[in-house]
Amino acid sequence: MNLFADMKLLVLTSLENLVAEGTLPAGLDFGNVSVEPPRDAGHGDMATNAAMVLAKPSGMNPRAIAEALAEQLVADAVVETAEVAGPGFLNMRLNADFWRAVVPAALATGDSFGRSKVGAGRKVNVEYVSANPTGPLHVGHTRGAVTGDALARLLDFAGYNVTREYYINDGGAQVDVLARSAYERYREACGLSPEIAEGLYPGDYLVPVGEALKEKYGESLLNQPESVWLEDLRDFATDAMMNLIRSDLKSLNVEMDVFFSEKSLYGTGRIEQAIAALDAKGLIYEGTLEPPKGKMPEDWEPRIQTLFKSTEHGDDVDRPVKKSDGAWTYFAPDIAYHYDKIQRGFDELIDVFGADHGGYVKRMKAAVSALSGGKVPLDIKLCQLVKLMKDGAPFKMSKRAGNFVLLRDVVDLVGPDVTRFVMLTRKNDAPLEFDFSKALEQSKDNPVFYVQYAHARIHSVLARGGNPADGALGGADMALLTQPGEMALIKKLAEWPRVLEQAAQAHEAHRVAFYLYELASAFHSLQHQGKLDATQRFNVEGDAPLTLARLALVRATQFALQAGLGILGVTPVEEMR
Repeated sequence: MNLFADMKLLVLTSLENLVAEGTLPAGLDFGNVSVEPPRDAGHGDMATNAAMVLAKPSGMNPRAIAEALAEQLVADAVVETAEVAGPGFLNMRLNADFWRAVVPAALATGDSFGRSKVGAGRKVNVEYVSANPTGPLHVGHTRGAVTGDALARLLDFAGYNVTREYYINDGGAQVDVLARSAYERYREACGLSPEIAEGLYPGDYLVPVGEALKEKYGESLLNQPESVWLEDLRDFATDAMMNLIRSDLKSLNVEMDVFFSEKSLYGTGRIEQAIAALDAKGLIYEGTLEPPKGKMPEDWEPRIQTLFKSTEHGDDVDRPVKKSDGAWTYFAPDIAYHYDKIQRGFDELIDVFGADHGGYVKRMKAAVSALSGGKVPLDIKLCQLVKLMKDGAPFKMSKRAGNFVLLRDVVDLVGPDVTRFVMLTRKNDAPLEFDFSKALEQSKDNPVFYVQYAHARIHSVLARGGNPADGALGGADMALLTQPGEMALIKKLAEWPRVLEQAAQAHEAHRVAFYLYELASAFHSLQHQGKLDATQRFNVEGDAPLTLARLALVRATQFALQAGLGILGVTPVEEMR
């Protein structure tokens, strides 16, 4: 049940009536008409922009449209008042029974309350993390992992067919560096001093890899030239690092459906096929790029290269796909990888990247647009940096990886649920301060605690009320819910299906975290009223019908909290310690 969608339907029906009676001209596009909560709750329950968006195409004064629309709307029993505000906004106050209907609807659907079909089964590929397989995940990867995983859960809940994917960057020079680094740890396992030269990976996470190599090869690789061991150690170390990464992700409750190897694109003709597809569209040519302004990118050469006409699909400049020496640029396998996604039949693509990939957005979108003929949209979510804090000051954790803080260190300190929730308390493209003290603080200022505490309190309230069955709660007389705090909680509860759909369509899972905090706040406020006035407690002595109605509202709120926390990948708690 989405009450906002129901009201929008009523508004659209009323507009069609105005067209039928000749008040509005025929042929108007109602696509931009919306029904939202008003910015100021004192103005009403819902507001519509219909008159504002239809004024220009209809050639009419917006207030005149709003007044005619208001007359139509108040004829419906659901609408108690419809008042024109400002230049033509229309604020509506709705019948209390209309709002109360959300409680039995939530009880009937349980923790699937708010689940939507807005995605209509569209196939969406969400690629996230995709860290180089050269070491364990660090705190920067943590934010991308949580953002991508929560987004995938959100889209699944909204009716999309979601594939979670990790792109293994095992085709570049970094895996050769990994092999050389592992070889030094192998030498160490053989009793020699490792020579960790500048440019190698110094983290002691490679010590077990060196020991495993010693167990497999004995000392047979000592004093052998690189040509003898590089390829084998590259594969061995990459596999070991991917096992480590999978373990890190599992500690954060993140599981992938697909791990796609970049290396599988080389020597198989798949890069060539993707470039040929662009060439067939007249988008590949030989040319020389103008020198870029500012910092010189690695793939720029002042000579003839094979270029992709990315400017024809929204990019600032054309991009090289092959160097003058015939080697592919870094961009070429990425084109091939996204071409593979398109060929797999995805309707939408989402990439979750670190902030350092900002310069890659336009070129990648251009490639997907060109390869799909503009039919497959690509949304790239950039995750800004995470600053670790404690008691308001920068927090220096141990760096067992050599030069960065591990994901596992953060999870071990505060747990996966706290880690995930905190990572979603800001929009992905905004910097995030992760304060360990606040993350564990038991106060309203800690959104993780505040939301979990609401769920735990509800568990306690229901237990004291005898845990009535959901069927019995659904049969309660909801008309008994008349207190201002009760109606405020009901109205906030009714927003959940709308918030869910809008968050899914905008690809913004953090909206769910924000909503849960607001819902928890409405619940805590209502319970506080019961402490001040015994007649407003959830369990009212001597009044079984009112108690049942209030427990129904509490249980419905619990279902919304459970659904939202499930999307965030956070386990609801039944008691706080």
